[in-house]
Amino acid sequence: MKKQLFTATDLFLAFLAVLLISVSFYQTWLGLDQIFGGSSVVIALVLSLILLFLLWQIRLVKLRGGYSTGLSWIYFFFAAFCFIANFNALYTRFMRTDIYTTELRDINEKFSQLETNVESKLNYSITDQKTRQQIVGEINGLRMQITDPKNQGKGQQSNIILGRIEQKLGSKLTPLTPISNTPQGYSDLADRYEQQIIQKIENLSPDEKKLKEDINNAVLKWNKDIQSLLLLPQNEIDEMAQGQIDKALTEYNKLGNKAHTILGDDKFQFTPSLSNTQEVGKIGYAFDHAIKHFGMFAFVVLAGCILLDFGILIIILLMPADPRNMNNGSVITNKRTGKTII
Repeated sequence: MKKQLFTATDLFLAFLAVLLISVSFYQTWLGLDQIFGGSSVVIALVLSLILLFLLWQIRLVKLRGGYSTGLSWIYFFFAAFCFIANFNALYTRFMRTDIYTTELRDINEKFSQLETNVESKLNYSITDQKTRQQIVGEINGLRMQITDPKNQGKGQQSNIILGRIEQKLGSKLTPLTPISNTPQGYSDLADRYEQQIIQKIENLSPDEKKLKEDINNAVLKWNKDIQSLLLLPQNEIDEMAQGQIDKALTEYNKLGNKAHTILGDDKFQFTPSLSNTQEVGKIGYAFDHAIKHFGMFAFVVLAGCILLDFGILIIILLMPADPRNMNNGSVITNKRTGKTII
C-alpha cells in the first residue's frame, strides 16, 4: 500500500502555522519599526520564514519519533524576537489612547497643584486661606447686588456685604460711586470694588501679581483645552495628544521656574516635568508600562502574543508520534525480519 505523504492533520497544522505566523509577521513588522525603520519588514519576513521552516522540521522529527529539543530551543530563540515585537505593537496599539489621556489628566493636576503651591507661598495680608476664600465669595455676592437689573447700584444689601468684607479685612474700604447710572457704570463700580478688596487681601509685589495672574490663566486655559481634546474621537486624540502634552509641559515648566526665581529657594522648590509619552511605541516603554500597570488588558495581550508565536509549537510538541513513521527508512535502526529457511 502506497504511503500517504500528507495527512489531514498535516494540512491542518500547516494552515494553522501559516495563519498564526502571518499575523505574527505583520505585528513584528510594526513592533520593530521604531528600531529598524523601513528594514523592519524584511527582518520580520526573515524571522517568520525561519519559524515556519523550524516548525516543519520539528514536525518531521516528531513523526519519526526523534527528539526535537534542539530544534525547539532554536525556535524559541527566534520566536522571542517576534514575541517582543508583537507585544510592543499590540500593547501600544490598544493602549496608546489610554496612555495619552492619563498623561493629559496628570498635566491638568500638575497645573492645579502648581497654582495651589504658589498661592500658599505668596505674601498675603490675609494669611488664612479660608478667610481669603470667604472674602472672594463675598465679592461675587457684592457684584451680583450692584449689577442686579431689578435694583442696580449700592443698595442696603450691598452695604451689608461691604460691612462683612471690612470686618474680615480688619480695615475700612474707600466708598466708591458709579461713573454713570447705566449698566456699564454699575459693572465698572463692581470691578473697582473688587480691585480695591483684592488689593487689601494681597500684599504682593508686581512680579508676584504677574506670576499669580499667569498661573491662574494657564490653569483655566489648559483645563479647557485638555477637556476639549479628551472629547474628540480616539484617532484624533492619538494624533494631537503628543503636541498638546509637549506645549502644556513647556508652559508648566516655564511657570514653575519663574515661580522658583521670584519666590526663592527658601519658599518654593520646583522640579521640571518631562513627557513620558514620547516613548510610546518603543519596546522598552511598552513592557515598562505593562509591568507598572499590569491588569486584564496586559494579560490578554501577553496571552495573545504567546498564542501567536508559541501556540503552534506547543501543539506540535504535544502531538504523539506516528508509529507508522517511526524509524522509517533508516539503515542504522531498521532490522531485517523474516524466517530462515533451512
